[in-house]
Amino acid sequence: MEMESDNNSRIAKNTIILYLRMIFILCVGLFTSRIILNTLGVEDYGIYNVVGGFVTIFAFLNGSMSTATQRFITFELARGELNRQRATFSTAIIIHLSLAAIIFILAETIGLWFVYNELVIPENRFYAAVWVYQFSIASCCLSVISLPYNAMIIAHERMSAFAYISIFDTILKLLIVYSLLIVPWDKLIVYSALLFTVQLLDRIIYGIYCRRHFAEAQFNWTFNKSIFKEMGNIAGWSIFGNLAGVCYTQGLNILLNMFFGPAVNAARGVAVTVQGVVLGFVNNFQMALNPQITKAYAVNNFHRMYALIYASSKISFFLLFLIALPIIVEAHTILTIWLKIVPEHTVWFLRLTLCIMLIETLANPLMISSQASGRVRVYQSVVGGLLLLILPIAYIVLKCGANPESVFVVHLVIAGVAQCARLFIVGRIINMSLRAYFRNVVWRIGLVCLMAVTFSFYLTNLFPNTTMCSMLVMTVIFIVNLGIIMTCGLTKNERGILVDKIMNLIPKCSRHV
Repeated sequence: MEMESDNNSRIAKNTIILYLRMIFILCVGLFTSRIILNTLGVEDYGIYNVVGGFVTIFAFLNGSMSTATQRFITFELARGELNRQRATFSTAIIIHLSLAAIIFILAETIGLWFVYNELVIPENRFYAAVWVYQFSIASCCLSVISLPYNAMIIAHERMSAFAYISIFDTILKLLIVYSLLIVPWDKLIVYSALLFTVQLLDRIIYGIYCRRHFAEAQFNWTFNKSIFKEMGNIAGWSIFGNLAGVCYTQGLNILLNMFFGPAVNAARGVAVTVQGVVLGFVNNFQMALNPQITKAYAVNNFHRMYALIYASSKISFFLLFLIALPIIVEAHTILTIWLKIVPEHTVWFLRLTLCIMLIETLANPLMISSQASGRVRVYQSVVGGLLLLILPIAYIVLKCGANPESVFVVHLVIAGVAQCARLFIVGRIINMSLRAYFRNVVWRIGLVCLMAVTFSFYLTNLFPNTTMCSMLVMTVIFIVNLGIIMTCGLTKNERGILVDKIMNLIPKCSRHV
């Protein structure tokens, strides 16, 4: 019981540390996004999003391997065998170096051909687009190589390291934005080159931190075949899910480019920027909780594992819903205030993206549980197969003459179907009661959504469509939504624990920041 209490305190502390980091990144990120869009212009901003994002298509292999890497590093840490931990880390590094080489070759052959022959890029900006592509390849390969080090920090739950390094990263990106205002060269090329430089510095810092703080983070050219086989088993079946993720992110981005040109990519880029900021609040909580789910499974503490799944699912949804609902209701006003230039289609892109996020935020605890068990074959085959349908169905819909928003509607519908399949499959894998999940999670989420959405749309009809009224409406929606979540979404025990943890940990965390 004492150990469980310590774990809960660690989760709360890590969450608060990550939230303080997120608030800083949020303020700087929204400010710099506006300057970048206005400095580059809609066309160049769209080119950067579609060309830079296209490279990540080849990283779906790394996405599959990252699932196995994170799981095995966390799993071995819970077992406490140092030699096994070192062997796992070294094997993971060798695998990711190999993946980086494969991605580089694919991107410089198949990928380069696609950029030259299929993407819709204005002729006078093609030279800059090729440079963006090359820097994006280099950045992608760095991300692949860095993953085992990031997994090590997460497994040890050293979230303060992420906070400090992320703040450093954000400050550098703020300097990049200001440099765009004064450099005499092509701003799109300079922006891509400087972002790569920042990522290279991040990679060096993460490597130094891990080597200094973790005894098992000592790389040597030792390749453990048995560990590779175990990792490969999970990674092999994870290909479906990661390929699907690439298809419904960058695949849809390419479809929008092919049918509507880079201006629509700029609209999606703005929506994705807001998505990343909002989702960061949820990811911070889940990042603090995920290692605990894996460790609970590793020591066969299934009662705690189920409790963590319920808490992660419900609280993650509420954290996102609390922020997303005011944005959905007043999306047009927010974008107008935030940006001088609001690309066409951005408002509905943003609203639909946030709705998709609300469904997908429930997926993470179930996915982590499946990975912890190691039984991912059925999960990845079914869920990944469903999500793979998004791209071909979206293509058919666009071929029939639908508007750009239709691809997000397709994504939303299939995401809902996939979540239902995910719940039933994982429930059987870990012997979790679906009745308990519906009682603890789905029922309370449904009740909160019904009450909050009804109130929000009623409130918007009471006030005129002015900026001041919109700000007032968003504030009231946030406060009322918070009240509904606290009273109807959380149990009395959860409310008491949440308030106690926050009151106890704020003074402690302030000393660490």
